[in-house]
Amino acid sequence: MRRRDLLKAAITLPLLPWLTTPAFASGGKPQALAGLRARVRPGQPGWPSDAQWAQLNQSVHGRLQRLRSPFEGCAGNDDACREALAQIKNPFFLGDEPALTQTSGWVDAWTSRPSVYAVAAQDASDVAAAVNFARTHHLRLVVKGGGHSYQGTSDAPDSLLIWTRHMNAVTPHDAFVPQGCEGRQAPLPAVSVQSGAMWIDAYDAVTTHAGRYVQGGGCTTVGVAGLVQSGGFGSFSKNFGTASSNLLEAEVVTADGRVRVVNACQDPELFWAIKGGGGGSLGVVTRLTLRTHDLPDTFGAVFGAIQAESDDAYRALIARAIGFYREALFNPHWGEQLVFRGDNVLRLSMVFQGLDQATAEKIWAPFLAWVRARKDCHFKEEPRVITLPARHFWDAEFFRQHAPQLVVSDSRPGAPRNHILWAGDQGQVGQFLHGYRSAWLPQSLLGETRQAALADALFNATRHWGVSLHFNKGLAGAPDEALSRSRDTATNPGVLDAFALAIIASEGDPAFPGMPGPGPDLANARAEAARIDQSMDALLKAAPSAGSYVSESNFFERDWQTAFWGSNYPRLAAAKHRYDPEGLFFVRHGVGSEGWSEDGFTRTS
Repeated sequence: MRRRDLLKAAITLPLLPWLTTPAFASGGKPQALAGLRARVRPGQPGWPSDAQWAQLNQSVHGRLQRLRSPFEGCAGNDDACREALAQIKNPFFLGDEPALTQTSGWVDAWTSRPSVYAVAAQDASDVAAAVNFARTHHLRLVVKGGGHSYQGTSDAPDSLLIWTRHMNAVTPHDAFVPQGCEGRQAPLPAVSVQSGAMWIDAYDAVTTHAGRYVQGGGCTTVGVAGLVQSGGFGSFSKNFGTASSNLLEAEVVTADGRVRVVNACQDPELFWAIKGGGGGSLGVVTRLTLRTHDLPDTFGAVFGAIQAESDDAYRALIARAIGFYREALFNPHWGEQLVFRGDNVLRLSMVFQGLDQATAEKIWAPFLAWVRARKDCHFKEEPRVITLPARHFWDAEFFRQHAPQLVVSDSRPGAPRNHILWAGDQGQVGQFLHGYRSAWLPQSLLGETRQAALADALFNATRHWGVSLHFNKGLAGAPDEALSRSRDTATNPGVLDAFALAIIASEGDPAFPGMPGPGPDLANARAEAARIDQSMDALLKAAPSAGSYVSESNFFERDWQTAFWGSNYPRLAAAKHRYDPEGLFFVRHGVGSEGWSEDGFTRTS
């Protein structure tokens, strides 16, 4: 039996008691699904009439919108097109456009195309109305908050969009107890965040103004709800655990239109499932409450780049960098990246928490001295160690005053002053992906007997494409408390034993349909995608069973259930069947999507 067949068998066996229940008495398929064989598209019988759309609009207080991409008017050079082209690298603008997404597409995979209608929800009742309407009329339903899905899951043509952008309130709590848990859980400092908020909104309220820490994402414009539902990593996850592990409670609209408050005491299986089970598959999250933590005194960063003069020198540099990480950085203080490039350059892009400048410099001194002592390596960019008071890490005014080159502001008139993006993230805005692969690397590779194999695999991988090791996206080395909380989530358990997430990817300029110009160079994009696959294949020789992070993964992943969720998938599938037995919520390569066509419109089994 092939490995793929073994994995499918391993997933299926724990579900046998569920699969043999009376609901599956008809031909091995759920009876509840028998009436829904396909979803309807515009122009087909069953598509809602204008009067029915008007009734939905009335029930959501006039918040139904007919969507049109601003690039549709580019041929006529209209105002919407000019504005969109002027703001094409502004992620806040893209997020404010319900017809657009933060990624414009992926070669031979998907292209950003808007839904037909969107409900610009302002509360859970708006969401429930949209869910009920989609269920009644057999519509393809899509949910979008931040719109940062690399996989294209936050838009779909011929669908109804639930757009939560305007649900963005952030409310800190000094002492929060989840509903129904009174007397069973101690009060904790926390923050409640509506699902349309971005992480910059949460950081501004929690850290800049309240002096505490909430575990969120590294990119400031990522949506809070999408990140938490996918697991969620930020620069300091090695200390505080995943974002989903910090979830205390959520408000969720399920497929039956009910607004549920879920936590460890109420609907605990749904609560567990949304902690890493992926957005858009199990319900519409409308509010999340996350624990907050004491803020460290300092955050800091280490930047620089090292050029090796030969392949042999680069092999030695890679080996020394891996050894140095194991000796000095494999602990809760350190996160972010070492980037191993194909031109024999090692780029340092690390962050740290809870250390002062002198301590950080002392930690790095032996490695930097090793580089300086070699004649076959030199600093392409001199290393810099910087620290700042942690309270200012997401403080827009602080950066405008002290380091304006590190941030980019929303340039539109009247934009909130706190809305900034790290300058290094601007290349992702509107990106057209050529390829994207990720793999969790087990901590056993850091052992003395395995480091050489890891270094060889990294070098061989860079002969095809560059590799980034994101140390904050692997939890090995985290404190026991953070590991315990992260273990109680639906995220692939492999993350607990991983010291890093390896990412190999590339992208091109924005390529939304209708934009003027020649469009993406598809031949080049496909060539780069092939090299990315070759690079990951070389790296995986050191970790052949590595899982992948669902939010940063291969669109074409074949064994996606195992890669994204590992041994947690059967439990997730059971939660999906319990709370969405008819499959109203569809996300390609999401929980329960096996029985649907790639576009989610036709049942295939």
